[in-house]
Amino acid sequence: MRFQDAAPDARAVVYAGIQADPLVARAAEALDGASQEQLLLARAAMNGERTDPATWRAMFPGLFAPAGALEERSRTESILALSLEVADRGEQARSQYRGAIVEALTERLLGHRAAAVRRERRILFDGVRAEIHPYDVTVEQDAGQEAYDCKWGARGINADVLNQLDDARSHARDEGERLLVALVVFDARRSCHARLARETASRTDMRLVTIETIGELSTRPPADIAPPPNW
Repeated sequence: MRFQDAAPDARAVVYAGIQADPLVARAAEALDGASQEQLLLARAAMNGERTDPATWRAMFPGLFAPAGALEERSRTESILALSLEVADRGEQARSQYRGAIVEALTERLLGHRAAAVRRERRILFDGVRAEIHPYDVTVEQDAGQEAYDCKWGARGINADVLNQLDDARSHARDEGERLLVALVVFDARRSCHARLARETASRTDMRLVTIETIGELSTRPPADIAPPPNW
């Protein structure tokens, strides 16, 4: 098993421009270490059409309470401002920015515990045709290798995504190596469960990381995050 940079195609070139936008890095930095409530605010605001900050402050009053710690209120205001900046990009661009932010956040979180975190990498196996689409984030180190596919919402989960991750895991096993594979979905676990109930693709030893558990990626590998019931 070996890793390789993905060959750039037209889609990758366009998307690379979004990934390189400073807004993506600033949003990922703000969300790194954010509380559960702050993550929910970010998801709601990036999804929403309302760009008036007062509306969101009224919907999440606990995050903006005067009695709260000044540092946390400042973080919340930054998260809100960045989220509304994403929302203002328009429907098509907003979708791409949100996906790029989830990938950048995953990379940052993994970087707290792993040195060799890479983006847009293919995984090659002897005698097996390489996947066309690269894995969003990978951890490439002797102590443990991991592959992640990142989605903004549960609707992004489909058979192709599940099969690609499962194939990588099984091919690594055939070569006598262990590859941890996981879906990172910036959405509620319940929504992911509802989506997965429609899918029949194999999910053996696959891990699901949702908005409730994404912060745990910074301290432990997904193998240590218990899979949800009926997963």
